[in-house]
Amino acid sequence: LGAFKPASRSNLSSHGQAMAELPAHPRIAHLLLRGQQLGLSEMACDVAALLGERDIQRGGGADLHSRLALLSGQSKAVRGAQGGVQRARQLARQYRGLLRGSAQTPVVDPQHPRWLGALLALAYPDRVAQQRREGSAEYRLANGRAALFAEVDGLMKCPWLVIADLGSRQGQREERIYLAAEFDPELFDGVLAEQVQTLDLLDWDEREQVLRAERQRKVGELVLSREALPGLNDEARAQALLGLVRRKSLALLPWTPELRQWQARVALLRQLDMAQSGASDWPDLSDQALLDSLEDWLQPYLGKVSRLSHFAQLDLSSILRNLLPWPLPQRLEEWAPQHLDVPSGSSIRLDYSETPPILAVRLQELFGLADTPRIAQGRQQVKLHLLSPARRPVQVTQDLANFWRMTYAEVKKDLKGRYPKHYWPDDPLIAQATARAKPRGT
Repeated sequence: LGAFKPASRSNLSSHGQAMAELPAHPRIAHLLLRGQQLGLSEMACDVAALLGERDIQRGGGADLHSRLALLSGQSKAVRGAQGGVQRARQLARQYRGLLRGSAQTPVVDPQHPRWLGALLALAYPDRVAQQRREGSAEYRLANGRAALFAEVDGLMKCPWLVIADLGSRQGQREERIYLAAEFDPELFDGVLAEQVQTLDLLDWDEREQVLRAERQRKVGELVLSREALPGLNDEARAQALLGLVRRKSLALLPWTPELRQWQARVALLRQLDMAQSGASDWPDLSDQALLDSLEDWLQPYLGKVSRLSHFAQLDLSSILRNLLPWPLPQRLEEWAPQHLDVPSGSSIRLDYSETPPILAVRLQELFGLADTPRIAQGRQQVKLHLLSPARRPVQVTQDLANFWRMTYAEVKKDLKGRYPKHYWPDDPLIAQATARAKPRGT
């Protein structure tokens, strides 16, 4: 409303001082003063009076023009409404007595009906509203909210409105429009130009799945016009792409299961260090940490990205692996290996998606192994998923020695019954491990 000096929320402008001197709500005071400057004092005082009173006309639609006609005597109030009309007329006279000075930039056609919408937009710039679709009862306001007519109304033919009175009742999702007036958006090129913002925007077009640069003229959340901008500023372009990644999460990038395992391996070694000493040479490469630092590691590789499909062409594996300084890549393979060798000679893949990591291996391949395997320089036991010959879990343990001592005999009975052709020794600690049904030579 222009009540404060630029960049201030405590120092009144001269306009704000004049608003404060009027015995009216700031919105109404602004309407009165700007209306006077435009040579619309008579209409401004009538509109201010209508906004300050309860609705003086029950029924007959939401159009505020009909209420102005009642005040001017162009139409007669229904029985029971005369009192409200008289009070509104008295309030309008009081406002006229308060306004001093002459018009500064008078309009050439003060009787034109569009000035009612202009005056309402001065009081309620946040309630300028655009129809969702032609003939619809629903409108979107400049403040981003939605409002609709509860019943069919003559104003529904108007693509633009200013809403003077709206509200919601218990159980209603959207706000209802009770009083409004037709609005001419061309006013934004003239007396309401101060409500228009011109913004150069670079953002992702979700429908077209492309990066789009355009200049928008906006009133609040409503877009008056848009114009494509040729040539993209590299920094702004990169920030728009990073904003898209943050909104859609890192899943937008071409992750592979192997790369997720690599990330989990680094996380495990960092976690062990932090638990031991509170510090680690291993960087934080969690999803949240990566999202927080996109400018550092992802932005340099976005030069050729302009469509959603281009993200799939990024070499994400190399980009992320470059975040490990030497000699950490070598240590990663030693301390958090992708595979573990077991007594049968097989090399079994570790699953780092859980902590501790999982080694899913057939029971017969561990014969002769006394204790649970460890990684990370002995700091982390793995979790064993002991499998049947059909690769179904028969036991989950981190204590292999206890399994051999306390549980193996019962498990052997069951497995021997289901897989009689397989090798089930009485003493697994001295037996030969095998990836076959039986060890060679038996």
